[in-house]
Amino acid sequence: MPEELHASVGRALRDAWDTKDPALARRQLERLAHSLSKNHPGAAASLREGLQETLTLIELGIDAALYRTLRTTNPIENLNGLIAHYTRNVKRWRDGEMVLRWVGTALHEAGRGFRAVRGYRDLKHLTHALAQRVRSGFDVQSKVA
Repeated sequence: MPEELHASVGRALRDAWDTKDPALARRQLERLAHSLSKNHPGAAASLREGLQETLTLIELGIDAALYRTLRTTNPIENLNGLIAHYTRNVKRWRDGEMVLRWVGTALHEAGRGFRAVRGYRDLKHLTHALAQRVRSGFDVQSKVA
């Protein structure tokens, strides 16, 4: 998308993700995707592709600090960066077992610098919401297909 649309699209995304009503958030995101579909079909398709996943935390009733922590990919990207930093000097990977050993060691070393998850007190709420969803027969595969 052109640079001049970044702010308005970002604002529309934040507005949708900041609501506590998943139905309203879905409508807002679908409206945004529809408005982008003619001139920016790739962006619209990307938004539609991830629509369900972006609303998962809202649907589970997760908010506040835990929501802010889990809605980003920052923890994963940070961990991937630490692994890359730790393994960057290996010039020749002999086999898959060597890769596993190095990555395992990198994860172990990275673990020393981990801090508590922001919003960790709400993890019980997340566990309960997920258990309810499993008990209610929520079928993950039907959502993906």
